[in-house]
Amino acid sequence: MIVCIAEKPSVARDLAEILGAKNRKDGYLEGNGYAVTWVYGHLCSLKDPEDYNPNWKYWKLEDLPIIPAQFGIKLRGDDGARKQFHVIERLIAQATEVINCGDAGQEGELIQRWVLLKAKCKVPVKRLWISSLTEEAIREGFQKLKPGSDFDRLFAAGNARAVGDWVLGINGTRLFTRKYGRDKQTLSVGRVQTPTLALIVQRQKEIEAFKSETFYELKTIYRETEFNCQIERLKTKDKAEKGLAYLKDKPFEISSFEQKDAKEGNPRLYDLTSLQVDGNRYYGYSAEETLNKVQSLYEKKLVTYPRVDTTYLSEDLHPKIPGIISGLRDYKRFTAALEGKPIKKTKQIFDDKKITDHHAIIPTGVAPSGISPDEQRVYDLIVRRFIAAFYPECKVSNTTVLGKVDTLEFKATGKQVIDKGWRVVYEDLKAQQSNPEDKILPLFTKGESGPHEPFIHEGKTSAPKPYTEATLLRAMETAGKLVDNEEMREVMKENGIGRPSTRASIIETLFKRQYIEKKKKNLFATPTGVALIDKISFDLLKSPELTGQWEHKLRMIERGTYEAQTFKEELFVMVRELTDQVIFNN
Repeated sequence: MIVCIAEKPSVARDLAEILGAKNRKDGYLEGNGYAVTWVYGHLCSLKDPEDYNPNWKYWKLEDLPIIPAQFGIKLRGDDGARKQFHVIERLIAQATEVINCGDAGQEGELIQRWVLLKAKCKVPVKRLWISSLTEEAIREGFQKLKPGSDFDRLFAAGNARAVGDWVLGINGTRLFTRKYGRDKQTLSVGRVQTPTLALIVQRQKEIEAFKSETFYELKTIYRETEFNCQIERLKTKDKAEKGLAYLKDKPFEISSFEQKDAKEGNPRLYDLTSLQVDGNRYYGYSAEETLNKVQSLYEKKLVTYPRVDTTYLSEDLHPKIPGIISGLRDYKRFTAALEGKPIKKTKQIFDDKKITDHHAIIPTGVAPSGISPDEQRVYDLIVRRFIAAFYPECKVSNTTVLGKVDTLEFKATGKQVIDKGWRVVYEDLKAQQSNPEDKILPLFTKGESGPHEPFIHEGKTSAPKPYTEATLLRAMETAGKLVDNEEMREVMKENGIGRPSTRASIIETLFKRQYIEKKKKNLFATPTGVALIDKISFDLLKSPELTGQWEHKLRMIERGTYEAQTFKEELFVMVRELTDQVIFNN
């Protein structure tokens, strides 16, 4: 008998239908030589401190740091989890082969491997690795099963992550709670949540410390076009008025008029973070809400695997794109322009070197039915992005006009859209209004001159903006660095804080622990959150950049270029240093 273990009951039913396992049993389906069973999330977890040493149950500073000689796993405590595990254990004992059909990612691999280890699986294990749950993808996946050992490094990275989070979470939380917690208040510390909270606190302090300053700029109107004087902002009104007096009664002369045709590249396909950013920007969804909606769409076979960090497609998908496009019947108004035309195989979209586990999130081409209005909105974002990727580029004309009044130079810029290209796909989406096109300038001739209307613009310097979930996700992705360029963002993802699949839960954890709060769309640290970060003088613990470097090492473990044991030992050393510093130096 071949035993298949799926990530949840609904997926198990889909697999069983295709495999011909149609006899329902308690905790599994059986037939045609297969038994298809399932897990419920994490059936197993790392052992608790008291499982190693009864004295470790008590939060004593003298016991820290707690680092077991050998980490072990245990079953979840609830009856449902235990019952399902024993079903799996019994089936594995009778199996000739096991097929790991878990979620095709690091966390999914970890969940399944822990169960197989706990069940003492001795038979060969194969891996089903698919990017969508359509019947075609499942059948294709079963025809291309891979040896389970091909994913040993993925498991090693997931296990190292879990151990690292356990060691830092258990020790850091006990350390700061016992040292600084008041009135039984728990001060939770974590490898990812603490630097994320530190980002919000740092921004908040920058806003609070900011002192707005008044500044003055010289501007002028010539032929109904506003020009900005190319000098530094003036600090006093007196200087501005002297400048204004200098400009009056002198003619304005055009010294340069330049128009350059340019192209606006197509938007990249979605990875999870980009989708969560747009879910927040367009519809105000939290990162967790967007993740839940796209996960549901994946389980309903409408989109591909969502927990991804790449914006590229694998090259073998190229021949399937026309079929997916033709399946998007509700979007004929956009797809009609693509049907019947060859799809270019560009490196901006198709590149095997930019893909590790899965490709970007795209629709499967299956017609949606029975989805909620919120799911429809997320699906709509994914479909539009997919279609826009294959549309012609947007052609624009960028205009730069330079002028002068005596020795003072002025400048005006504008943009004219010549061919909307991919922008057509977004014209009827409301949030597109937040990206207004630049003003269109009239034609000017070099050397022309005439009267103008100079004036003083008075403004105030602006404080940094608070984080929203969208901007916080971007900051987590790039370890706190402000990066607008898509190419650079791709490069920096390896050093981001957390993984796309975990960032939403980290933000939710900060809400639940009342370290942050939301006002309208903006995120603010609570007094408790600020106090916690202020108490942590150990910079490594709250540094987004260094946490990003740990994340990079976990990816290196996946690729086999770094040892999981080395990663763990580095974290153990850090936790020992942290413990000594907090206990003895504060």
